[in-house]
Amino acid sequence: MSERATREETVDVVWSGSWVAERLGVALEGDGELQELLGLALRRNPKRAHLLVSNVLGKHVPQRPSVVHGAGFELGERVRALLGDREARRAVVLGYAETATGLGHAVADGLRDAPYLHSTRRPVAGVEQAGGFEEAHSHATSHLLLPEDRDLLAGGGTGADASVLVLVDDEFSTGNTVLNTIRALHALHPRERYVIVALVDMRSAGDRDRLTVFAAEIGARVDLVTRSTGTVALPDGVLERGQALVAEREAEQAIRAEGSPGAVEDADSAPVTRVDLDWPAGVPDGGRHGFTPAHRAALEAALPAMADRIAAELGDAAGPAPRRVLVLGFEELMYAPLRLGTALEAALGADAEVRYSTTTRSPVLAVDDPGYAIRTRLVFPAHDDPADGPGDRYAYNVAGAGFDAVVAVVDSTADTPELHAPDGLLARLAEHTGHVLLTVLPSYVPATAAPTGVPGTPTPAPERQEPAVLPEPLRGPDFSSYAPQDVGWLLQDLSDTELEAPTEEREEAIQSGGAHYAESLPVEYQPSAEYQALFTAALEASAARIAHAVGTVTETVLAERGPRPVLVSLARAGTPVGVLMRRWAQHRHGLDLPHYAISIVRGRGIDATALRWLAAHHDPADVVFVDGWTGKGAITRELAAAITEFEASGGPAGFDPEISVLADPGGCVRTYGTREDFLIPSACLNSTVSGLISRTVLRADLVGPDDFHGGKFYRELADSDVSGLFLDTIAARFDEVAGQVEEAAKELLAADRAPTWEGWAAVERISEEYGIHDVNLVKPGVGETTRVLLRRVPWKILAKRGVGADLEHIRLLAEQRGVPVEEVDDLPYSCVGLIHPRFTRGATGADGKAVRGA
Repeated sequence: MSERATREETVDVVWSGSWVAERLGVALEGDGELQELLGLALRRNPKRAHLLVSNVLGKHVPQRPSVVHGAGFELGERVRALLGDREARRAVVLGYAETATGLGHAVADGLRDAPYLHSTRRPVAGVEQAGGFEEAHSHATSHLLLPEDRDLLAGGGTGADASVLVLVDDEFSTGNTVLNTIRALHALHPRERYVIVALVDMRSAGDRDRLTVFAAEIGARVDLVTRSTGTVALPDGVLERGQALVAEREAEQAIRAEGSPGAVEDADSAPVTRVDLDWPAGVPDGGRHGFTPAHRAALEAALPAMADRIAAELGDAAGPAPRRVLVLGFEELMYAPLRLGTALEAALGADAEVRYSTTTRSPVLAVDDPGYAIRTRLVFPAHDDPADGPGDRYAYNVAGAGFDAVVAVVDSTADTPELHAPDGLLARLAEHTGHVLLTVLPSYVPATAAPTGVPGTPTPAPERQEPAVLPEPLRGPDFSSYAPQDVGWLLQDLSDTELEAPTEEREEAIQSGGAHYAESLPVEYQPSAEYQALFTAALEASAARIAHAVGTVTETVLAERGPRPVLVSLARAGTPVGVLMRRWAQHRHGLDLPHYAISIVRGRGIDATALRWLAAHHDPADVVFVDGWTGKGAITRELAAAITEFEASGGPAGFDPEISVLADPGGCVRTYGTREDFLIPSACLNSTVSGLISRTVLRADLVGPDDFHGGKFYRELADSDVSGLFLDTIAARFDEVAGQVEEAAKELLAADRAPTWEGWAAVERISEEYGIHDVNLVKPGVGETTRVLLRRVPWKILAKRGVGADLEHIRLLAEQRGVPVEEVDDLPYSCVGLIHPRFTRGATGADGKAVRGA
């Protein structure tokens, strides 16, 4: 939402603070936007009589949801620009209850990758308090911090290692609340930087100096990001005169109320309809216990369908379709109703006006005057069994606003008899609109909450049913020759199962449609002494080049997905690369990154059980998928489609389907170490360079719905194993290339790395030119061509004219199998392997070599 659009929504002929200004002499002094953003009202409060009423916060003044969310989002983008992308990804956002809970959420949205927590005045049974502080001028002072993740506020460490803490409030008036918060949290988790965010900065000069002194006192940098700046001029005696004016007006209103008929009994009340939104399982209703980027992604995906349900109910109401619709949130529950409102704006389009606001605990005087910010108020009893006892609650500027329908959004804790009582919120709303819709979001309770057995204790939202015990990763030396800390294999061990079939039989079955390639394994190629010598020479010659690519892709991942990504390599070609990336992060940065290997099968998708295991143990947003190289990009597309299908079937959301690779000659991904097509020695061999693990297996009689995909550990090949040699040789060159990597990573991060899909276009052209008419039989790049020669029935090899040492092993393998090598021009790869397009067992001789002319 642009600033201009926001101003168009908030400009009025009469300033909504003029009534208070004229009677009490209160004045706003500041930039030109200040009076557009703020009005004034009065409240019964012994500490501060006046109330700054925001026109873009969505608390007291109904506003377009897109304006409200846009105001916070733009502040978040400014914080991201202030911090830089790397620090912004490490930030933690803390919002203040109740008024700024939605604003803090929106700021976190603008930061994009930041987890969010807001303080709360609602204790939650069984949830341990992680901190708290006081708000000096508020009518309700105690703020509780109840994060589900106890390390959230720690921010990953202390001092220079700790994340930036971003504190969000609607206004920065004296700074007392924020200073109290920072002081309390800094004592527990000291950090070097804080950022304070507010819509308006209304501090006096003395308060500004106090913040500077405070920052020096704790030894931290404190930045301030606000939309508008000014001060409130308060004449002497304003508190007493304001209190007297409030008492006078309330007495007049009480006399008028006594002389009028009972509104509840006599009103022609509108119907109340309950709408089930099918809230996404596992997504919290707000930030009371923390809200992660994964939660945000899941909510974003679900919003359009939920808005469509609301729109459908509005359309089914008797009478004309509603034109003015209010989405009304509930006290601290601000963000979910706000985002439902933004989605409803999109669903209803220009034919309807959608507004958003929330109920509140704060008692404010209502005066029906265009120069006063609070024109009307509805009063109703609290309906969420508050810890401080029963009391009145309020909805402002709803009565008399001409809303055709009101969508009331509460959480399940607040769906009580008091809500539905004759004097409850729903009844009061029904007096002033044609239709009331009620939607109840499941109150989220952390899994760490101890059961209490207390009646009325909220229960967690129903989760997707998972198997009682998910399988655990396999590790070396029991499964693979890698060290146990190098990788956890999200596979089941099928080492004792006969799965190998002769290459010719597999190829015929695959091409005829009789079997899928993942239902069996090829017989592991045993390299000759000549070929082993070629691998060793190639490894020594290319080690520095590979180390450079490893460092570049790892630094890019840490910069864009840090600070502690979870590496998940696509077994098996991605696994050595994942181990090397883990070693680079440990060697250069002291980071101990988790690393797992997962199965993905072309045409069958990714291992859903493995994804569920990852989601149960890590934030899906932290997962970075890793592969060795790209060919034509088939697995890139497969992964994206598989993640979409997984989430659509109810799986945990938040996984980023982008793949990070060592080499991207096909131009298929954004994150890579190089786009050159050169020999990566791990492509020269099979299991003996990949921890002695087979390629993965997916067969219905071996892999159940709650099992990991399968794999074999070839212990009998231990004498030929060079997995450790491969890793150690490349890791030994890390220090040598470190300086070059630093420069290369900076250049990549600043470059346009959008996929070009150049390789896919070349594959389609080759498929047609050579009469193959099946892109799956065209395998581009050195790595894929090597696989063709080792595991499939090759027809011919296309080699880019002039490529030398990088193709020595290709030429040797081709000679051993009797496969012609054809040199060509205009090839975006060093080579391309073509699988025999009309394969039968007659296409090879008895020795497995190609029969020319077949």
